Amino acid sequence: MATIQVKSTDELKLMRRAGLVVAEGLQAMQDAAVVGMTTAELDEVGREVLRRAGASSNFLGYGAEYGTPFNGVACISVNEELVHGMPGSRVLDEGDVVSVDFGAVVGGWHGDAARTFILGTGAAEDETLIEVTRGSMWAGIAATRDGGRVNDVSRAIEDFVLAQPRRYGTLREYTGHGIGTEMHMEPDVPNYARRRPTPRLGVGMTICIEPMLTLGLHQTSICEDDWTVVSRDGSRGAHWEHTVAITPKGLWVLTAPDGGEAELTARGVDFGPLGD
Repeated sequence: MATIQVKSTDELKLMRRAGLVVAEGLQAMQDAAVVGMTTAELDEVGREVLRRAGASSNFLGYGAEYGTPFNGVACISVNEELVHGMPGSRVLDEGDVVSVDFGAVVGGWHGDAARTFILGTGAAEDETLIEVTRGSMWAGIAATRDGGRVNDVSRAIEDFVLAQPRRYGTLREYTGHGIGTEMHMEPDVPNYARRRPTPRLGVGMTICIEPMLTLGLHQTSICEDDWTVVSRDGSRGAHWEHTVAITPKGLWVLTAPDGGEAELTARGVDFGPLGD
């Protein structure tokens, strides 16, 4: 079974600092997105947030040891681009479904989160897709607990998606993950339940919960840039993610501006901040 990094109170507070930078960057990029802007220009907004905060990027240059290094501080995926969209010359248009995944490092500790929004006025099915994806993320977060297992989180996400009036595709090759002194650590956190034992969770552990859904099928392809993941059937997708800590008091959503208080309280889950 995987060994999961356990953090002290002070280390979780550093991760919270990184998480707040991530939250600021995601909001800044959503606010700045306009018709006619390129994804590279939107990525520059995230770079400026990192500069102002004195934080570094955990995305920029990622993967260099395996091949093509990632060239941005944010993954910006549009419509049929589902995740890992490489910032570049793609121009944003009215009604586009835009997923932004952004990270930051403060004091050697990482934060990572994502959100999806529609540029301007979009189709009703796109709006519902985004809200279902967001809801499934919070279902997974609410199922996270001291003494629970990763599969509790995965099953909660899957059950939420399956309960919807229509069927959505759930990406299977890409999952949530542990996070701490590195962006991607043990354990993997799939968005579907597995029929085998999964790691147990406990106080001081931090995981990224990130469902990725499509309006069509779950099969994907990778573009020539070696990064951008697209749906094979051309269907649009959505992606939501938060970094979540298990504390002695409950859950602390490190990348939510309010620490997750409103959403957790609404679901009857103990909110467990350790101070910002």
